[in-house]
Amino acid sequence: MSILTTTDLGVTFSTESGTVDAVRGVSLHVEPGETLALVGESGSGKSTVALAAMGLLSGNATATGSAVVDGHEVVDAGEPELRKLRGSTVSMVFQEPATALDPLTRVGAQIAEVVRNHGEVSASDAAARAVELLGRVGIPEPAARARAFPFQLSGGQRQRVVIAMAIANSPKLLIADEPTTALDVTVQAEILELLRRLAADTGTGVLLVTHNMGVVADFADRVAVMLQGEIVETGSVEDVLLRPEHDYTKRLLAAVPRLAVAGAPAAAAAAAVTTSASDGRRDTAPVVDLRDVSVTFGRGARAVHALRGIDIAVHAGETVGLVGESGSGKSTAARVALGLVKPTSGSVHLFGSDLRTARGRDRRALRSGIGVVLQDPVASLDARMSVAECIAEPLAVHRRGMSSADRRKRIDEVLDAVRLPTALASRAPRELSGGQRQRVSLARALVLAPRLLVADEPTSALDVSVQETVLEVLRELQGDLGFACLFVSHDLAVVQQFAERVVVMRQGVVEEQGTTDTTLMHPTTDYTRRLLAAVPVPDPIVQRQRRTERLATLAAVTA
Repeated sequence: MSILTTTDLGVTFSTESGTVDAVRGVSLHVEPGETLALVGESGSGKSTVALAAMGLLSGNATATGSAVVDGHEVVDAGEPELRKLRGSTVSMVFQEPATALDPLTRVGAQIAEVVRNHGEVSASDAAARAVELLGRVGIPEPAARARAFPFQLSGGQRQRVVIAMAIANSPKLLIADEPTTALDVTVQAEILELLRRLAADTGTGVLLVTHNMGVVADFADRVAVMLQGEIVETGSVEDVLLRPEHDYTKRLLAAVPRLAVAGAPAAAAAAAVTTSASDGRRDTAPVVDLRDVSVTFGRGARAVHALRGIDIAVHAGETVGLVGESGSGKSTAARVALGLVKPTSGSVHLFGSDLRTARGRDRRALRSGIGVVLQDPVASLDARMSVAECIAEPLAVHRRGMSSADRRKRIDEVLDAVRLPTALASRAPRELSGGQRQRVSLARALVLAPRLLVADEPTSALDVSVQETVLEVLRELQGDLGFACLFVSHDLAVVQQFAERVVVMRQGVVEEQGTTDTTLMHPTTDYTRRLLAAVPVPDPIVQRQRRTERLATLAAVTA
């Protein structure tokens, strides 16, 4: 019997402007031990289907049809029945572990609470079970980590804690909603291997919601593609990814950035172009130049050496990709370039001036030449402001004498530059899609015509087609305006597609750097090779071979 079956499932939301049909006539099933990937663009309805299967739809939602979990009807079920199902029969792993964990409670206590909620278990036994689960999901020194608070763990460790909570009561169905989006490629590979092993050992069925086709190829058995609330194609992972039938699936796969390998003619031709362009720009003075920069947080035994003598330079019109695992120091390096973190030693020159010694008006003038685009546009845009007010905020700080007419003209110019209609200026950020919000963030970053743009994971939370549009807009604007770009990302395929040079960081040190083709197609260090081996590709046959080779290499290193 299927562990999850939906039949003609529909979900309608009541809003101020009327009803919205988010899901229409969705029928799917998940068998024990099977992984079904639900894919599609933002707004396609895939997360709504997952929430409906958990009975977690918001109060303004109305569900019709049927959603049966282990023989229990979820649609129209009462809250007492749903509470019995959640956490025991069906569990969920969310995208962002920071929001799923209580920041004020130790992680062991949070896992123990889940255990005690669904069984007659003593406090001591629940605590022991929590330590056992932490060890099972691969967290080192589980007894010590059980006493830690979430903020004391890395992003990958927090996601493992969330998985430990989800499997605490041996659920028959695990719903994973974008479980690896915020993780670097090596941690992502570890989390996927953990989920794969858990499903194989326990026979748990998995409903995987994701926009990452590489993850689908690596982990899924079957795929269902959603468009505007409906399933438009379903089949085995090989059929859907290698032999798609629906035009939408074909467009979705065409938008996926693919990591090129050495010997590919197309990749070699593209690399030759970026190499020559980068060589020409490096004859000029750098826009930002970090020399022998070190950053240490704290003192004594608790000191953390975030950066250790790094050298990074970015020239006008050039894009430098900054890559590495979580904790490698890449975001700290970006904050040093922005003047937000003061280096412990070394020099930072911005537009030819020493950023460390600049004060007052001179420092503000330097920083007005920098634009910033962050990973999460929801967090970076003030929800109380309109789009126009969000974009105009840098003008209010650095162009105080600007007239309201000139300010409005400039807002319209940058909205047009990022391919957004000026009619959106009066809307609130919450009224826009994820891709539109990120383009508003880009417009805000460019409103002062900066000479340097720092983009910290600007596309990791976006689906592939929206990601393609944002990168296309960014590339076009850089060609028109000539700004330098420091591009921080854990997506090596995107970096290869977008950056001319790459800096690989590890534990606060620059492991290697060079042109994109040299660094990513012919790496010289084992660390860079391991990073590249962990990148999933959207071909299930090729990815199966890559995973086998990667695991064999790791086993050899461990031995």
